[in-house]
Amino acid sequence: MNKTKFAIGCLVQWYEVDIIGEYIETLKEAIKEYDGDVIVDFYIVQNQQLEQCISQKKLYQCVDSIKYTINSINTPFAARGNFIKVINSLYTIADYRREFNDRYCEKVDVLVWGESDMLVPKQMFTVLDVLHQSYGQQTPKYLATFGICKMWDDTWKPLEHVDFTNKQHSDSPDDWWGVNHVMNKQEMSEFNDNVEELQVTTIIPHKYNGCGLVISSEVVKSGVNIPRSCFFVHEDTAFMMVAQKVLGSIPQYHFKNILLVHNRKHPEKRNYIEGEAGNTIGEKRKSNDWYQTANKMCEQNVYRVFDSKYKPYTWDDVWRQIQNDKG
Repeated sequence: MNKTKFAIGCLVQWYEVDIIGEYIETLKEAIKEYDGDVIVDFYIVQNQQLEQCISQKKLYQCVDSIKYTINSINTPFAARGNFIKVINSLYTIADYRREFNDRYCEKVDVLVWGESDMLVPKQMFTVLDVLHQSYGQQTPKYLATFGICKMWDDTWKPLEHVDFTNKQHSDSPDDWWGVNHVMNKQEMSEFNDNVEELQVTTIIPHKYNGCGLVISSEVVKSGVNIPRSCFFVHEDTAFMMVAQKVLGSIPQYHFKNILLVHNRKHPEKRNYIEGEAGNTIGEKRKSNDWYQTANKMCEQNVYRVFDSKYKPYTWDDVWRQIQNDKG
């Protein structure tokens, strides 16, 4: 039986230079564990229309450092430069994931959404191969997810790792099960390396965030993708809404006892940005005058994507609103 062929894609903003190495180290281990084909895809954004670097020299240093780190992935695919692309235009995670889906859905069996603040379980491709070779033959259109940390409310409970879900919600970065804790590779491995038997469930209705989302290529080939009106964030919600509209309740398989880490509050996530203020990642992001406007407009676009009377906002509307607010 042929091994499952994967493509895993990640958009890296230039200011994420100090965290991307952790993602790549865990990705390298996962590729090493698997004896099939894994295509790695990276787009690096050096555009400064949204965030400005403290200097042009530092910007180029960041981009060069990211490229050097990516090239340390010693696979035949990563060695080909056409899988590493530097973007000079305004380009967001929604743009990248939409194009990544299109770019690889006819080249591989399974797509994985990587993320710069994600730690990849080294078992990822091995267990996904088992899933695809068994369940995927019966239901070729499917999604898959891995266990995550304790989240904000009970709507996320089906996704939480078995060792996390009975803990009380915590915002403290010191609590290893909480959403604000920054976990390292060793901590993740302490959970995953002790797994003797996989616990695989299905999640109905669908629930996921974009970090580490697994999509069988047949889903995208059926016409499911991120709408172009989703121009900034909430691309995971937009994809989920379109998938449900087009394909209904296709299976979402979930590995309850394999932990995937999303270090969304990593303190090194937004470095070398001119003029940002705040003590947390959220505060720094919101200190940009464009962020809340763009976030609100994009969110409205997503939740009204099927409204025939609604005309979606664009980046031009964002800039226009900011100018109006300034008087």
